[in-house]
Amino acid sequence: MATPNIDSEIVKMIAADTDTPAETVSRMFAETWAEYSEGAKIMDYLSVLVARRVRDNLLRWKQEVH
Repeated sequence: MATPNIDSEIVKMIAADTDTPAETVSRMFAETWAEYSEGAKIMDYLSVLVARRVRDNLLRWKQEVH
């Protein structure tokens, strides 16, 4: 399943919240979308779930690094 048009506002918000480059957030969003959408029958909240996972992963990674 193809990645949807990623909302640039979501990417900007996650990038700002996590102090991560938007390109990195966008790539992670696309990768996580591919993982989550595989076999998914209901797509209504997929973008919300993907955004949350990307943000959580980045915040967890930042905590482990520091």
